[in-house]
Amino acid sequence: MSFFSSILSKLGIGSAEAAEAPPVIGQPSATPAPVAAAISEVDVVSKLAGMAASNPEKLNWKTSIVDMLKLLGLDSSLSSRKELAAELGCPAEKMGDSAQMNMWLHKAVLQKLAQNGGNIPKELLD
Repeated sequence: MSFFSSILSKLGIGSAEAAEAPPVIGQPSATPAPVAAAISEVDVVSKLAGMAASNPEKLNWKTSIVDMLKLLGLDSSLSSRKELAAELGCPAEKMGDSAQMNMWLHKAVLQKLAQNGGNIPKELLD
């Protein structure tokens, strides 16, 4: 599984990942999860905001890729971020500067989430 696939899975985006995700509170378990996930978008902001509210750390996932990965329970180390950046096609000139890479990576992850069925507000994509 690719690193980005792990992010999709943690957010319940995509039919295979949604089938493995726990049922949503208030949603009957008889509802076929893959069909529902394939049709509707996932409200990524609500999911992440909910995770942040119940997390003991104050994580700013809206601006920090490190905080976003921590919130999702994924490895946020520099080597993991470099792996994710390479997977998403980060330009070589940004890979050598971790701050530039992190900023590029945060935007790229949000854009890729939107392309894969995540409902991301325009202000987070700019």
